Amino acid sequence: MSEQNHDVMIEVEDLTKTYGSYTAVDHLNFSLMRGEVVGFLGPNGAGKTTTMRMLTGYMPPTAGSAYIMGHHTVDDSMAARQRLGYLPETVPLYPEMSVEKYLHFVGELRRVPDLWNRIDEVLQEVDLLDRAESFISSLSKGMRQRVGLAQALLHDPDVLILDEPTIGLDPRQIVEIRELITALGKKRTVLLSTHILAEVEQICNRVIMIINGRIWADMTMHDIQQADNMVSIRLAAPDEQTAVSLRQVAGVSGVQSGVNGRFDLNVDGRDETRMAVAETAVNHGWGLLELTQTKASLENIFLNKLREAETSTISQPIDTEEEE
Repeated sequence: MSEQNHDVMIEVEDLTKTYGSYTAVDHLNFSLMRGEVVGFLGPNGAGKTTTMRMLTGYMPPTAGSAYIMGHHTVDDSMAARQRLGYLPETVPLYPEMSVEKYLHFVGELRRVPDLWNRIDEVLQEVDLLDRAESFISSLSKGMRQRVGLAQALLHDPDVLILDEPTIGLDPRQIVEIRELITALGKKRTVLLSTHILAEVEQICNRVIMIINGRIWADMTMHDIQQADNMVSIRLAAPDEQTAVSLRQVAGVSGVQSGVNGRFDLNVDGRDETRMAVAETAVNHGWGLLELTQTKASLENIFLNKLREAETSTISQPIDTEEEE
C-alpha cells in the first residue's frame, strides 16, 4: 500500500480468490473514502460474499491485498478488525441469551471499555432499548437483524461491512432496516453487499457492480443520473454488419446485440441521434420494427453490464457454499 491517506477507509489491490482452477474473485481494485455509503451490487454467485470475507479477515486471499484504514487484513488483522464492524448474511446469534447478555458476551470478547454503557448506546442506536432483556428466540427476524447490527457497532467502528442485510425480511422490516442503515451511514463508511437494485438506489451514494468475480462498473449515483440514455431497436432483417454500422452513428457510444433482431444502444440525449439511428436502419434496409428510448437508470445500466458479462470469455466462479 502506498503512503497512507487517512481518508481512505477501505483499499483493495488486485484482490483474488481461486479454488483450484476456478477464479471466484478476479483482481479487484477499489477504495472507499471516509463518509461513503457504497453498494456492492451483483447477482447471486458474483463473488460478493467471498470479497467481504476477505475484507473482514475471515478468509485469506489467494493473491492481492486489502486494507482497513491502512491496516492489512492478514498481516495486521487484529488492528483491521478493531476498525470495522461486520454483519454477515447469517448472524451468529444465541437464541437462549437475552439481547443485552449476548451483546455483553460479544463485548467482553472484543474488550470493549465501559461495556454496559456502550450496550445501552448501541441498543438506542438500533432502536432496541426496550427489548434489552428479551430472549433472542422471542424476536422477529427484523429485530434479530437489529441485534446483528448492534454487535457490529458495539466497538464503535469507523467502517461497516454489511452482507445482504435485508435478505429474508418482510417488506415492513426491509424498510425499517434500510432506514437504520441510512442513519448509520451518516456517521460511518459503509460497504453494503446486495443484489437488490432498490436497496442501492435508496441507501447508497456510489455503486460497484461485480459480475463473475470482476468489477464491471464503479459509479456514483450522480454518474448514473448523468449517464447516456438507452435506445432499443428491433429490426426485421439485420445483417452481420448491423452493430458495426450502428456504432458509427454520431452520438452512439455503445451497441449491444440481443436476440430476435434487438439491439441496445447507448446514446446521448439529442433527438437528432435517435433520428439518425432510425435513418440508418431504413437506409440499410434492415426493416425497423420498433424504436424505444429510456432514460439512464441503475437498472438498465446493471442489465447492460450483465449482458456484456454473458457474452464475455470470463470464466465462471466455482459454486461454493458461499457464492454471494
